[in-house]
Amino acid sequence: MTTTDTRTPRARDTADAARALFAERFGIEPVGTWSAPGRVNLIGEHTDYNDGFVLPFAIQHRTHVALAPRTDGLFRVRVASTFDDATAEVELDELDALFPDRRDDVPEWARYPLGVAWALLAASDTDPSTVTGVDLAFASNVPIGAGLSSSAAIEGATAVALAETWGVVPLDLVALAKVGRRAENEAVGAPTGIMDQMASLLGRADAAIFLDCRSLEAQVIDLGFADAGLELVVIDTGVKHSHATGGYGERRAACERGAAALGVPALRDVTPDDLPRLAELVDDVTFRRVRHVVTENQRVLDTVRTLREQGPAAIGDLLVASHASMRDDFEISVPELDTAVEAALSAGAVGARMTGGGFGGAAIALVSHDRVQAVTDAATAAFAAAGFAAPTIFTVSPSAGAARD
Repeated sequence: MTTTDTRTPRARDTADAARALFAERFGIEPVGTWSAPGRVNLIGEHTDYNDGFVLPFAIQHRTHVALAPRTDGLFRVRVASTFDDATAEVELDELDALFPDRRDDVPEWARYPLGVAWALLAASDTDPSTVTGVDLAFASNVPIGAGLSSSAAIEGATAVALAETWGVVPLDLVALAKVGRRAENEAVGAPTGIMDQMASLLGRADAAIFLDCRSLEAQVIDLGFADAGLELVVIDTGVKHSHATGGYGERRAACERGAAALGVPALRDVTPDDLPRLAELVDDVTFRRVRHVVTENQRVLDTVRTLREQGPAAIGDLLVASHASMRDDFEISVPELDTAVEAALSAGAVGARMTGGGFGGAAIALVSHDRVQAVTDAATAAFAAAGFAAPTIFTVSPSAGAARD
């Protein structure tokens, strides 16, 4: 049976879960909770680490962290979560030795918050002996492994909580996004760009963030889904993915080869007119990887223009073209994602595409309000007919970014 949830997740329940875990693990009450959202990338996949353009928005699903400064005088950070029975504990002055070379000494999930602590101290040029030790406990309703950036939600919540607790200034939200990216790249070992962290920290209600990943200039783009009678449906395939696995790194390396062949700093500097020349310089696989990024950058720009001039009902073909490019050129889709996209379109979706890093995760479909159930039923039936495990289907709303609760 398909698990379908079109309700807004109850953030207070998740914040309460973080507080309860904190009291259970550490024996005292936290001083507060902070939270950050996951994100959906409307369009612009694998363009961020190529200095390109992306158009994500924060969603209502959030990760909450309960925190209290330590009162025992120890310069130590402890992290606990509802998704692991273990509590990780590190001396603040040992973080430099731990990351990046000894990151395997702590559980993978703990590398995210501990990596943020490490990167935040470095970014603010703060001596660990001048800040207080802290305890943190996490709870989340961001689906893990679905391509909705549960990792950036952990990083964003940790960053705003520690920045406030430690009085780290003058770091703004963009600086905290850079902290999260460094944590993910070096402490976790996932070679991601900065899109997810920027979306989680800068998110706005009913809007997307049009981000230039080279300059980090961010513009708020009104989406207008509700006024247009549209819903954004997420079809979580249940196929787990990980940015730290080899497929992601191989795609990034191919992009770097393509840029080097053309003598440019990044694929941001390549236009569609350059592709015929590139085809003579590189192998077919590298060419197709580059073609995806170059055409995807253009699709982001076209989507922003279309949203401004015609509204969200007119972007469907761009979403469909994006999925085809990821499926055929970047080769990061999987049969479950293709099935979700095809089913949604057959049931009348305006447009659909996979979202996130690929190799699993979720698809999104832009759907008129009166077709949400039809899309849900079509995806359910298509997965059953293909012998796939039932997907989880829910709607998401563009929401606010990281903050104290």
